[in-house]
Amino acid sequence: MKLGVSSYSLYQAMQAGTMNILDVVEWVADNDGQHIEIVPFGFDFIAQPELEDQIREKAAEVGIAVSNYAIGANFITDSEEAYEAEIARVISEVDRAHRLGAKLMRHDVASRPDTSIINFNNDLDTIARACQQIADHAMQYDITTSVENHGYYVQASDRVQALIHAVNRSNFKTTLDVGNFVCVDEDPVTAVKKNIGLASMVHIKDFYIRPEHRNPGDGWFRSAGQNFLRGAIAGQGDLDIWEILRIVKQSGYDGYLSIEYEGMEECRKGTKMAMDNVNRIWNAV
Repeated sequence: MKLGVSSYSLYQAMQAGTMNILDVVEWVADNDGQHIEIVPFGFDFIAQPELEDQIREKAAEVGIAVSNYAIGANFITDSEEAYEAEIARVISEVDRAHRLGAKLMRHDVASRPDTSIINFNNDLDTIARACQQIADHAMQYDITTSVENHGYYVQASDRVQALIHAVNRSNFKTTLDVGNFVCVDEDPVTAVKKNIGLASMVHIKDFYIRPEHRNPGDGWFRSAGQNFLRGAIAGQGDLDIWEILRIVKQSGYDGYLSIEYEGMEECRKGTKMAMDNVNRIWNAV
C-alpha cells in the first residue's frame, strides 16, 4: 500500500493563496505521504505550462511519486465535431500526464441532467468509443487510464463495470472512490467489494450522511435520492472505513491509496488526520 494525497485535498489553501501546488507537493512529503495525485484545481497548466516540469522535478526532489493525473471530460456533445474535439483534448492531457511522470490518469466521461439508466444505455457505446481511443493513445506511454465513480451519471458500481467491459482495454480501469457511491445511495462496502478487482487507483473519502427528512442546514449537498451528505475526515464519518479498508487489503490491491479530503475543517489539518487514520486502520484490519 502506498498512501498519499490528492492535491484537491489542499485546494482550500491554494484558493486562499497560502499554498501553491509546489508547496502542496512538499507538504505531502513532509507529512509522510508516498505520492501525490495531481488535480488541476488551484492552478492552471495553460497559464503556467512550466508547472509540468516544476511539479515533476519537485516530486523527485522530495522523494515522492506523481501517481495520477485527474481531469474532467464529457463525451456527450451536441455534434460529432464537438465529440471529436473533446477526445482530442483529453488525448492531449494524456501527453501532459506523461510529461508529469504519472503512469495513471483519470478522466471523466459523461454528464447529463437526466441520469436515467435509459440514457446511460443509449450513451454507453459513444462513451466507450471515446475511452478506447484515449486508452490506445496512452498505451504508448504505459499509462493506464480510468473512469472514477463520480458525477452521478457514471457513479454506481454496475455502470462503472459496464463501461470498463465495453471499452475492453487492458489499460482502462477504474479510479475507485470508496466514498462516492453514497452520492447515488449505493452501499459503499458492497460497491467496493464489487469493483476493487477493476481498480487502478483507490481514493479514500468519508461522508456524514443524514436522511432526507433531517435537513442539517448549510454545508451539505444532496445524493441522487435526496439524502444529505457532507465531507468528513476519513475514519470520522458515517462510512465503515474499517470494513472498506479490510476489503481493499484482503483483495491483494497493492497500489496507490489517495486521500481526497472534502470536509469543512482546515484542509491541512483534515488531510493529515485522514492520513493518520487510514494508516492506523490499515495496520489494524
